[in-house]
Amino acid sequence: MFKEYLEPEAHHEAFAYLQPGTVVDNYVIERPLANGGFSSVYLARQLQDQTQVVIKEYLPRKLAYRSWDNTITPHSKETKKKFSQGRRLFIEEAKMLATLKHPNIVEVISFFRANTTVYMVMTYDYGKNLNWFMKNKPDWLTGKFLFKLCHKLLDALEAIHNHGFLHLDIKPENILIRPGGNPLVLDFGAARPYPIPPNWKKPGKVRTPGYSPLEQFQVNGAIGPWSDFYALGATLRACLDHKAPPSVTERVDKDLLKPALNRFPPTYPKGLLKAIDRAMRLAPAERPQTVTEFRKLLES
Repeated sequence: MFKEYLEPEAHHEAFAYLQPGTVVDNYVIERPLANGGFSSVYLARQLQDQTQVVIKEYLPRKLAYRSWDNTITPHSKETKKKFSQGRRLFIEEAKMLATLKHPNIVEVISFFRANTTVYMVMTYDYGKNLNWFMKNKPDWLTGKFLFKLCHKLLDALEAIHNHGFLHLDIKPENILIRPGGNPLVLDFGAARPYPIPPNWKKPGKVRTPGYSPLEQFQVNGAIGPWSDFYALGATLRACLDHKAPPSVTERVDKDLLKPALNRFPPTYPKGLLKAIDRAMRLAPAERPQTVTEFRKLLES
């Protein structure tokens, strides 16, 4: 009866998250951690052994809402098809991540269906994302720290690319810095196979101003490993400037971004600054094309 008096907007506000104590499959929700346009993320515990995990729930808010009984319902017949397609791709993302085992990539334990949507279960790692360090501990982002960080992130990207995928959303918010400074690459919601199969379709594009390269803003942009390298270079540049770089769409009109090699003191390794500048070239062909090429710049 309560459900009948709620409009879709009210559903969205009243049931934005799974409430603490809610049991889903073999897990109990502790609290929300984050939400984006396509998903909500929770801290949870396994019922069997009380191990803490992270659960990511597929919930594209432009396409669907949470009802009073926690089921996810498309807004209309028009959005139902896109919702179902996105749900299928979410499962594909989970399957891909479940086979990607690397110390610098978030580990997917399992995935399951419930509440007419799908959930991805990941290991829970302590730490703060790189964006937090930029805002709260910028003095920790030394040349030595960033040099090591870049090598670790290249390790992760090499594993992703060798597995036949692109991440396509590398940015400070998606890099968790664990105790000891060891990074973990998060959020594969924008990932896609590479080379891209001719019949492969994914609704929408993830584009983060300041971090996404020009080809991700173009209809038929040449997306490849070099696209991830631009985002990595932009992420490292943000750590130097303590703010996001200008959007690539602004740089195309008038590029005011000064080369890092000319702007920062010799306390930063010259190879690191060279690699950042090359990775952030507007033309894809002028950037590093492989992890090996990126490493050579870094070590130069």
